[in-house]
Amino acid sequence: MEKIIVLATTNKGKTREFAQLLKDFPITIKNLGDFGPIPEVIEDGQTFDDNAFKKASFTARVLGYPAIADDSGLCVEALDGAPGVYSARYAGENATDKANVTKLLSNLKGKNNRKAKFKCVLSIAVPTGAALTYEGSCEGILLEEPQGNNGFGYDPIFFYPDFNKTFAQLSMEEKGKVSHRGRALKEVSNEFEKIMEWLDINMPQFERFDCKGPKK
Repeated sequence: MEKIIVLATTNKGKTREFAQLLKDFPITIKNLGDFGPIPEVIEDGQTFDDNAFKKASFTARVLGYPAIADDSGLCVEALDGAPGVYSARYAGENATDKANVTKLLSNLKGKNNRKAKFKCVLSIAVPTGAALTYEGSCEGILLEEPQGNNGFGYDPIFFYPDFNKTFAQLSMEEKGKVSHRGRALKEVSNEFEKIMEWLDINMPQFERFDCKGPKK
């Protein structure tokens, strides 16, 4: 029997990646867009781990399903790890991908060190508050101009030397094998049977009652 697991995001690109990477497992991936509006989680953690757990735990408690949340971002060596946990809002709240990329390239002008690392922390939580954590990272070089039309976020300027392409030039399958999120999910896939057992143990069990009519 398939289990429903909620991806704590409305990001369609991220949802497609998760669904593709977990397509061989007996689970149905839903995201927040499949439910009515719920309060927004304030991502005020100081680390990727903090934010991932906060999102997954809150979503699981509100919706009653196991929830997966990731917090990921780009850490640039020449910028002392920035934008880091602020990657999605580097150019301000509700910033577009283009605005974030533009600001990052502006801040890197004149810097020879273009090394960067994508990091991902993935949290799987149940309504009772328990959670599992997985991590993945991927190193690359930042280009001076965007290249490619696939992916999202900083993908068009993140050059992956092993493939001689940016993340935005990779197919979803190629990216899934090497990306920070793909590597975190690879850890999940390697332990999937244990995760399913953990979910069975930690998900709340509701007592069933027979529906009986009034006594005559």
